[in-house]
Amino acid sequence: MRPLDRVPSLKLKLGGLIVLAVVISATVSTLGLQLGIPIWVRPVIAAAIALGVVQVFARGMTAPLRQMVAAADEMRHGRYDRRIRTTAVDEVGQLATAFNEMAAQLGELDRLRRDLVANAAHELRTPIAGLRATLENVVDGVTPPEPAVVQAVLGQVTRLGTLVEELLDLSRLESGAAPMDLQDVDLDDVVAQAVGDLAGLAEQRRVAVVHGSGAGSRTVRGDPVRLRQVVVNLLANALTHTPEGGEVALHTSQPAAGGLRLTVHDTGPGIPREHAGLVFERFHKGDGPRRSGAGAGLGLAICRWIVDLHGGRIHHDPTAPGCRMVVDPPDPPAP
Repeated sequence: MRPLDRVPSLKLKLGGLIVLAVVISATVSTLGLQLGIPIWVRPVIAAAIALGVVQVFARGMTAPLRQMVAAADEMRHGRYDRRIRTTAVDEVGQLATAFNEMAAQLGELDRLRRDLVANAAHELRTPIAGLRATLENVVDGVTPPEPAVVQAVLGQVTRLGTLVEELLDLSRLESGAAPMDLQDVDLDDVVAQAVGDLAGLAEQRRVAVVHGSGAGSRTVRGDPVRLRQVVVNLLANALTHTPEGGEVALHTSQPAAGGLRLTVHDTGPGIPREHAGLVFERFHKGDGPRRSGAGAGLGLAICRWIVDLHGGRIHHDPTAPGCRMVVDPPDPPAP
């Protein structure tokens, strides 16, 4: 720890150094007079001593700033692991703390960017490889262009289109560029529309969809299109992971604490506890039975961003059997 690190203000430090320089000058002048040193030599000696002492203290005061300059230069080259070490509690110390937090956030963002590029490339490569192999076989005459082959190609193209749309949608949501048309929305109507949208998937998977509602108003303030997107994503995710003959239940209610709540509960294999905190991360698919048939791993990330933009909350309930997703929308509009 440096001598001035516990001084809480940079102004006090500078003021102290000025006072110290004046004291040194007065002391040298008095001693010079007693020792008979020429008057023109005394200021030179005082200035030299004062500059030396001030240099020692000032070097310690500005050390964090020099570290920040070096760290910023490393950041310019893509290295974000350098941190500023200081015990100062003044403005420079506070700046160093903020700098360390910023460096950590930039490092995390850079990691997420690299992961996003790698995961997106991987997700895009799989359907592209399948398309290429199928089309090469058709061109070479190995596979006749039958309806089943064309349907398989269409399925891969649809998967590609869905992935690209999800990536663009997530990018707009994260950047705040997604427009929000806020209005009074009946949550039960939104759920009913989502159930209708995915009736075909439910029939194909042979999974029963049950929609229940408690008493009271179901009106929330939000964007009906975005809220419907949340319910559709949650329902599609539940249907995908529910085995044949299973059930997905959607329920809107009013908790004792007030507000509204939407739960989507399926009878699938559930989410392992070690992955419960990661289900809303981009491209996270987990392990085990619930990974089977998974998409690109963007649906729940999009749900979280939409709910956050509305000022609500979404989380996974690890205590329920199967998988139970809980959405607490924003507070209902004032009457």
